[in-house]
Amino acid sequence: MASTVFEKIWQAHRVLDLGGATALIAIDRVLLHERTGGVALQSLAAAGRAVACPEQAFATMDHVVDTRPGRTDVTTMPTGTAFITATREAANAAGIRLFDLGDPGQGIVHVLSPEQGIVLPGLTLVCPDSHTCSQGALGALAWGIGSTEAEHALATMTLRIDKPKMMRITIEGALAPGVTAKDLALHLLATFGASGAKGHVVEYDGPAVRALDVEGRLTLCNMATEFAAFSAIISADEVVFDYLAGRPFAPAGAAWDVAVAHWRSLHSDADAVFDVDYTVDAREVRPMVTWGTSPQHAVPLTGAVPAHAEIAARDTAEAHGRALDYMGLAAATPMIGLPIDAAFIGSCTNSRLSDLRRAAAILAGRHVADGVRAICVPGSSQVKAAAEAEGLDRIFVAAGFEWRESGCSMCFFAGGESFGAQERVISSTNRNFESRQGPGTRSHLASPETVAASALAGHIADPRDWAAA
Repeated sequence: MASTVFEKIWQAHRVLDLGGATALIAIDRVLLHERTGGVALQSLAAAGRAVACPEQAFATMDHVVDTRPGRTDVTTMPTGTAFITATREAANAAGIRLFDLGDPGQGIVHVLSPEQGIVLPGLTLVCPDSHTCSQGALGALAWGIGSTEAEHALATMTLRIDKPKMMRITIEGALAPGVTAKDLALHLLATFGASGAKGHVVEYDGPAVRALDVEGRLTLCNMATEFAAFSAIISADEVVFDYLAGRPFAPAGAAWDVAVAHWRSLHSDADAVFDVDYTVDAREVRPMVTWGTSPQHAVPLTGAVPAHAEIAARDTAEAHGRALDYMGLAAATPMIGLPIDAAFIGSCTNSRLSDLRRAAAILAGRHVADGVRAICVPGSSQVKAAAEAEGLDRIFVAAGFEWRESGCSMCFFAGGESFGAQERVISSTNRNFESRQGPGTRSHLASPETVAASALAGHIADPRDWAAA
């Protein structure tokens, strides 16, 4: 019987049918970070239970750490230090590999896992973080869970799961020059809405997806959670195999050959049936930016804030009006030329080396506009070191950006560092909810290139204009 790649992984990990569409699924990897992982480990220990397979669990410091140079355990979040020390103590006691502050492998959990080869095709991987779906880019079944589920996964290496439905989105053709995976993700959200994939595993496929490198695929899968998907997946191919070869936790030697032979079988059969099947023309995708308070509030950079009638199928008039009020905008306002106060490049969406290279190419020899605060936070210490080896840090600093240590930083506000009330920020992050980057902060999501170009212009700008200048 023909199967999708999701069904093949599901069947291989099904321990027990529990009735209906529910099953007990074996878990191969558990990832933790200090904001939620320490809580799970402490609760598990308090209940007198041990971590079943500590060699298959990994922890990092990323969410509440200070990213300013010279950082210590002290954070800008009032209770942040307690999260860090508790996670450190619990992870070390459990024998879990911890990527601590100062560790050259430390970084945002969804950045370090691929670069360390922790996530591999065909594995099941969970983490108490909603953007765990990012890692489906390497052909794994990866999804976000809560701290209580993390306890269960750590203790038993299994989870009870209601089988999600299956959706395929095929991207035909090729993305135009200057159009990125981030633009594609925002285009899909604008087209299908923030609940467009609710309850589904989304498989991305097609020539435009296959043309993306692994880091672009990670960006695309990252924003499936904004799509309300259970997870996202792209079946592994030679691009993924080349990326994983030689990674610290990837198979080596004869085991590598055996693994790759198995991975090649993990793709959807030609006659596999999906519950929902969409086709999108890559030529219709343009550089995008959000205007409102949901990732689905996205339009081409050359467009304008829509009237409610244009998006009535996805937003109520009340929600549309609230978004306009919060953002201080009116319908028909052009996006290009909208003044900004700050620019942020970072997050598990767009903080990898390729992201920084593309932004630096626009910034080189130029300077951020007066009055704009600009910050770049590499996604991992490894990304930071590689960028510095190439001199990218010098380009960012010379252009007027703050160059930071790795971490989540101002992707989200958790009582620590933030942007100001009613400040307008162009950001490479994944969420533009009210107060996401600070109480009252107005966030516009875009690609790193758009963030860089806008920082130079002092207003939302088209990076294609700056690249050609």
